[in-house]
Amino acid sequence: MAAQQSRLQQLLDELGVPLDTQLFELALTHRSYAYESGGIPTNERLEFLGDAVLGIVVTEHLYLTFPDYPEGRLAKLRAAVVNAVTLAEVARGLDVGPMIKLGRGETTTGGHDKTSILADTMEALIGAIFLTSGMAQAETFVHHLFDPLVTRADQMGAGLDWKTSLQEVCANNGYPMPTYRIEESGPDHDKHFVARAVVNGIEYGTGEGRNKKQAEQEAAGKAFTAIQAAQAAEETAREAVTDEAEQPAEDTAGA
Repeated sequence: MAAQQSRLQQLLDELGVPLDTQLFELALTHRSYAYESGGIPTNERLEFLGDAVLGIVVTEHLYLTFPDYPEGRLAKLRAAVVNAVTLAEVARGLDVGPMIKLGRGETTTGGHDKTSILADTMEALIGAIFLTSGMAQAETFVHHLFDPLVTRADQMGAGLDWKTSLQEVCANNGYPMPTYRIEESGPDHDKHFVARAVVNGIEYGTGEGRNKKQAEQEAAGKAFTAIQAAQAAEETAREAVTDEAEQPAEDTAGA
C-alpha cells in the first residue's frame, strides 16, 4: 500500500498538507467495495464535499486571474477544468487508481482506471483534506494541481473543449481533421465506450466513458496534449541547433 500511494503522499508531504488516515481510507472506498463489505460507509459524502471545495477554489482563481473576462468565458473555463475527464487525469498523475478499494465486479472490468471512479475519488480526497486541515490547506492542494490546468484551458480554442482544440491544431498544421475509432461494450443500460483519436495517420492514446461524446473528448485531450508536447520538443531542438550555429568560432589564431 505504501508503495502505491507514494506519489500522492509525496505531494502531500511536499505541500505540508496533512491527511487524516481514517478519512484517507474513506475517500478511497467505492460503493461497490462498501456493498460487498456489509454496507460500510462509502466515499460519496466526501465526494459531495470535495466537489464544492474544488468548485469554489477554481472559481475564485478564475475570477482573480482573469479580471477582464465576462461571466460566460469564466464559466466555460471552469467547466473545462472541473469535469470528470480532468479530475481523472489528475488522479492518474498521482497513481490514485491502484489505491481505490473496489468490489470484485468493478475490479474485473477495469474500475481502477475508469474515468468516473477516478474523478469521484479525487473529489473525495479533496473533501478529506478539507476536513483534516481546513480550507487553506485544501486550497494549497487544489491550486498546485489545477492552476496549471486553468492556464492550459485558457490556451485552448474558443470552444474550450478538447475536440474543438484538436481540430484547430490539425488546421494550423495542415493535417486532415481527426477521426475517432469507437468501441462499445456492455448491456444497453450500462454501455461503456472506448475512443481512439487518429491524427494524420497516428493514433494518440484512448479515452473512455459512459457515452461516445465523453470517450471522444478524453481521447481528443490526450491527442492535443501529445501533439503540443511534440511540437514544443521540436521547437526546443531547433532553438538549440540555432544557438549552436550562432556560437562564435573558437579563436585559434594564436595557437
